Amino acid sequence: MKAIIMAGGEGTRLRPLTSNQPKPMVPVINKPVMEHIIELLKKHGIVDIVATLQFLSPLIKTYFGDGADLGVHISYATEESPLGTAGSVKNVQQHIDDTFIVISGDALTDIDLTKAIEFHKEKKSATTLILKHVENPLQFGVVVTKEDGRIDRFLEKPTWGQVLSDTVNTGIYILEPSVLKLIPENTSFDFSKDLFPKLMKSKKPMYGFIAEGYWCDIGDLDQYLKVQHDILAKKTDIEPEGFKIGRSIWVNQGAQIDPMADIKGPVIIGKHAKIEAGARVRPYTVIGNNTVIKTGAFVHRSIIWDNVYVGPSSHIRGCVIGRNCDIKQAAKLDEGVAIGDNCVIGKNAVIHPNVRIYPFKSVDDSAAISTSIIWETRGIRSLFGRHGISGLINIDVTPRLAMRVAVAYGTALPVGSTIAISCDQIRAAQIIKQAVMAGLNSTGINCRDLEHLPTPVTRATIISEHLAGGIDIRLSVVDSQTIEINFIDPNGIDIREEMQTEIEKYFYRGDFRRAFYNEMGDVIFNPRTVESYVNNLMNYIDEEAISKERLKVVIDYEFGRATQVAPQILGKLGLGIIALNAFSGEGKAALNRDDLERMWRQVSTSVRALKADFGVLIDSSAERLTLIDEKGQRVSQSQALVLMTKLFCEQNPGSHLVMPLSVSNVIDKLAEQNDCEVTRVRISPASLMEAAQQDKVTFAGAEGGGYIFPKFLPAYDGIMSLCKLIEILAKVKKPVSSLVASLPRYYVVHRQEFCPWEKKGMVMRQIIEMAKDKKHDMIDGIKIHHRGGWGLLLPDPVEPVYHVYTEGMSQTQADNIALKYSRMIKKLRS
Repeated sequence: MKAIIMAGGEGTRLRPLTSNQPKPMVPVINKPVMEHIIELLKKHGIVDIVATLQFLSPLIKTYFGDGADLGVHISYATEESPLGTAGSVKNVQQHIDDTFIVISGDALTDIDLTKAIEFHKEKKSATTLILKHVENPLQFGVVVTKEDGRIDRFLEKPTWGQVLSDTVNTGIYILEPSVLKLIPENTSFDFSKDLFPKLMKSKKPMYGFIAEGYWCDIGDLDQYLKVQHDILAKKTDIEPEGFKIGRSIWVNQGAQIDPMADIKGPVIIGKHAKIEAGARVRPYTVIGNNTVIKTGAFVHRSIIWDNVYVGPSSHIRGCVIGRNCDIKQAAKLDEGVAIGDNCVIGKNAVIHPNVRIYPFKSVDDSAAISTSIIWETRGIRSLFGRHGISGLINIDVTPRLAMRVAVAYGTALPVGSTIAISCDQIRAAQIIKQAVMAGLNSTGINCRDLEHLPTPVTRATIISEHLAGGIDIRLSVVDSQTIEINFIDPNGIDIREEMQTEIEKYFYRGDFRRAFYNEMGDVIFNPRTVESYVNNLMNYIDEEAISKERLKVVIDYEFGRATQVAPQILGKLGLGIIALNAFSGEGKAALNRDDLERMWRQVSTSVRALKADFGVLIDSSAERLTLIDEKGQRVSQSQALVLMTKLFCEQNPGSHLVMPLSVSNVIDKLAEQNDCEVTRVRISPASLMEAAQQDKVTFAGAEGGGYIFPKFLPAYDGIMSLCKLIEILAKVKKPVSSLVASLPRYYVVHRQEFCPWEKKGMVMRQIIEMAKDKKHDMIDGIKIHHRGGWGLLLPDPVEPVYHVYTEGMSQTQADNIALKYSRMIKKLRS
């Protein structure tokens, strides 16, 4: 006997699980539902199978092949246009020469087919429908039979008032070849609506076999969860694969389960899955092959497909998660959530009940998603974050994303524009750079490839060569697994929000420009870039003053890009330079906190041992400095900013400075003593750079080691900052430690207070209302002034937190102001 498996269904009610695969390929206990059907047929001696296909048919053919691996023989018939259920069978009539069985490839059953076939033959029926008693027949076709099993009538999805039976059609039929004569060729024709009424009229014998056993039509996500629950609850004869631990935990080959993992069955754990210590897996959960459940994660009544990463402390209950998904740390997925294949759910994200996220989407860290993500690319607040476009290497930021971003950027620029592009020396950054250049070239944009030159050189080149902008790709300074794509405007500063919005518009719409074959962009190299930067910088340095003093300086390059440029400049200044980690390499660029601590200690030791005047560390992108005095003591970034400001004001009285709101008021006092003026701006590098472009500004800085000398470059430049520091110290002729000791005392506190995204606006509104009678600024967040101090409350643009910055006349006062505002935020958010 042959079997016809109906495998052409799209499964629209099962989306997003069926968005990129046919319904028969949806896994049930870690293998496609159609595979369960094939195993059932084989169990009953039916090994000659024809599968009728339509939607994404190659996926089924590729997986099952000719069926030899399953011990059967499978041939295929693909419909060019929908033919209906009966029309699909008519389409394969050349394969049929005897009694045959038609069965759905997307419903799960353990019905005894042998008994049904015997019934069919005993009754000498032309068509036998396999029927099943169900509790709720409303969503099925009800079939009413006589005492001998002959079918009396059909009721297609009746109302309760029309229900005459609880016996429904399972969609499994046993037919004789003669029935095919009643089905027209190349016509959409359905069994229930067309063929069966025709058979009734023709008086051909048609019976219903009421089967025992299990049957479930996997019509929607609730049924999909239910069928796996039923298998685990042993309501079917279908036995999960793997060896059993205890009574109800099935573990497959190669799975790794830490003894400290907390697992309560019934649970299925797929091949080569890994469950770490502290993970909690609760009943009625299916974990796919190669899936990882990290420490502290909680999973209950959920179906997780293959190759999924479930991050530490994440919480998943009553969900379905598709293949190749990444669920980041502390993400929370509520009941009824369904995630399609290849999605990324960010750290601390919350997905509310019954949300559907379609394949290849991503959700930002800390985002709260309450509506389904279908057409959107990702669930985010903004493509751009605090540091350009950033994320985990090859997880958040992939070559595919980089190319799409580059195409969006190129679309926003005129055809034929040229931009500069540079990157760190690590392989990941180089790969992303190649993807970015390909994307830009495809939109008709030329790329001035600066290879691994420092970020300040890229900015300076954009200005000196009048380019349309630039991109710098680098590792994050706070996380060696995170990569950043930073965009630079024609003035050498970070792009403004308007340009970010323009890039995002094209990125999300996918409305990209395509250059004609003769408009494609080019990749340009210029070997004189470094020479140009060095010569230009030397024009802003008092070389004579530095040469006279011949300071001895220990410099740690942190294996970064400054090694490409800084030695050429410092060599011209007649200094005694002791260089550490002055080379770059693939394995050296990704530094963690322990590496940096070791470097700080190494510089400290070298300064003391060699009796150097001071030491510095230049970060990997050559933008920021860390200062160490002649005694080997690290100068905090806050103190270093105050020191640089004091020294600059003394050397350049009457200057105009720019500082972020969060910096101590001691800056204003030092400026006032030297007839200097300070302008306060928002707390972001982009705001500082934009303000530094004003003609009157001669110095800008922020805590973090970034300093701007805008007459040379209106952006952070660690090499220029080092040269200026050497110049000023050569002129003042005082040890760094004594200069730091002479700084005025100040007391600044920075705290963070959790606040859900959905309550940030409400909290800010109420704080503003409470502060309306007090002196306050609203440049960025709200800065409330107190006698002898101030408090700045600022919602973070990326994380679900408020930043609380405070300053007081004493440490106690600063702490008390911070505590007051932290308590206020806690009260308002609750």
